Amino acid sequence: MRVVFVLFDSLNRHALGAYGGTAVPTPNFDRLARRAAVFDTHYVGSLPCMPARRDLHTGRLNFLHRGWGPLEHYDISYAALLGKAGVYSHLVSDRYHYFEDGGATYHQRYSSWEYIRGQEKDKWKALVKPPLERFKAMYHPLQHPAEPTDGRLNYMINREYMKEEADFPSVKCFDAALEFLATNRHADRWLLHLETFDPHEPFHAPARLQERFQTGYDGPILD
Repeated sequence: MRVVFVLFDSLNRHALGAYGGTAVPTPNFDRLARRAAVFDTHYVGSLPCMPARRDLHTGRLNFLHRGWGPLEHYDISYAALLGKAGVYSHLVSDRYHYFEDGGATYHQRYSSWEYIRGQEKDKWKALVKPPLERFKAMYHPLQHPAEPTDGRLNYMINREYMKEEADFPSVKCFDAALEFLATNRHADRWLLHLETFDPHEPFHAPARLQERFQTGYDGPILD
C-alpha cells in the first residue's frame, strides 16, 4: 500500500478545468483528472475547516451534533486505524488550525507530521513592535487590523518573511512531501497526507502568477 492523499482548501468548482471552469488555467488539476476518478455528484457534509476534517477522519457528520472542534478521545480516526494495521501515516500541512484551540489532536493520530508555518493568521514570527505605520501605508484600509490582537496583523508580519516564491507555505508543503517520497521510495505500507491551506484567502500569490492575470488595480495591498 502506497497512498498519497492530497487535500486543498477552498477549491472552486467553477475555476477547475475538470468541471468546465475557464476563469483560470488549471493544467495540473486537469492532468490529474485525466488519470483519476472525477466525482460529479459529491455533496459535502460539514463545513468549514475542522468540522470537514472530522468528517474525513471518522466517516461521520460532525455538524449533526456540534460545530468547530477537535477530534475527541472516542473518535476513531482513519490515520489511527492505519497505524493499528501496520501502515505508516505522515501528515504535511500548513493548516495552522490543526495546532490551535478547537482544532488540535488531529495530527496526533498520524505516525509523524510536519507543520509548515506562516499561513494567514498563524502566530508565527515574534515581532514585539511591528512597523504599524509602514503596514498602514502598504495595505488597503479594508485589510487594516482593528486592534493589536487582530489576526490580520499576524498575517502582515508573516508576509514579511515571504520574499521569494520558495518562501510560500504551499511551496514548502510540496517540498516536504517530495522529500518524504524520496526518503521512503523503497518502503511499502505508507500513506502521505499532503494538505495545503491555499487557495484559501488571503489571496497572496507569487509575482509571476499575478503578472499573468492583470486586473488594473493599482492601490495598496488588498488580499
